[in-house]
Amino acid sequence: MPFGKYHVVIFKERSGSSRSLRLRGWLGVAVCLVFCLLVAGNVWLSRYYVQARTLETRLFEAERSLDEHQSQLMSMVGQLTSVRSDLQRVQSFDTKLRLMMDIDVGVADLSMGGASSEDLNLSSLPLHRQEMASRKIRLFLQELSDEIRLEEVQQQELLLAMRDNHDRLAVMPSIWPVEGFVSSGFGTRSSPFTGRPQSHKGLDIAARMGTPIHAPARGVVSMAGTDGAYGISVELGHGGGLTTKYGHMSKLAVKAGQTVERGEVIGYVGRSGRATGPHLHYEVRLNGVPTNPYAYLLN
Repeated sequence: MPFGKYHVVIFKERSGSSRSLRLRGWLGVAVCLVFCLLVAGNVWLSRYYVQARTLETRLFEAERSLDEHQSQLMSMVGQLTSVRSDLQRVQSFDTKLRLMMDIDVGVADLSMGGASSEDLNLSSLPLHRQEMASRKIRLFLQELSDEIRLEEVQQQELLLAMRDNHDRLAVMPSIWPVEGFVSSGFGTRSSPFTGRPQSHKGLDIAARMGTPIHAPARGVVSMAGTDGAYGISVELGHGGGLTTKYGHMSKLAVKAGQTVERGEVIGYVGRSGRATGPHLHYEVRLNGVPTNPYAYLLN
């Protein structure tokens, strides 16, 4: 009987001695059960371990794939932002040229197809928001392609207009008259003498004393001499009611009635007249009305 009592005798071969053990049947059955449970437990744990390792490997691969996808999206966003900036600069240049040559301005507004700056910050977005941003980027790429084709057509139109209006373009003040930096812009500003708000009719371009001043376009010198608060100054007439004025010079290089070409030196930077330091005061007037020089500058 399996649960009966057993008497086990163990003999030693050389010494002839023996040992006897008394065992109960239920103890052997219990040992067998424990052994079977241990084997079954090890099998189950090994399968669980293999599954866990497999899941861990898949999770690692998924995270790596997600990181690579996110890096690609961020790179794409950076490239799109750069392209958008370049296109906007080209469109701005195009608009200025069209205004100068009196051509209808038809440059379309460039946008991200509804994608906001928050949508482009992909590093902090959950996966479903990244997918939405990715779709918006693809939509923008299509719109960008359409914008580029439209821009090419408009540039061709502009080139033809430039050929037909070469003389008109030649008298537009489209380059900077002096190398320096703008210390005071066009519009309302605080007076450097009184501190009160005043209307500034041009640009103040700070530069070293004696820096050459160049004519930004072809014109005729209508005035060259001293002019009150402007000090030593020059005024050029470009035709069509367009004039430019240059103040606070240290020395003149032209005289009244002289015709100058774009890039020709007309004087040198100084601080004559009412000035706090060496700089060029540069004005553009259309029919006597001060106009922001930035509207004509192409570079």
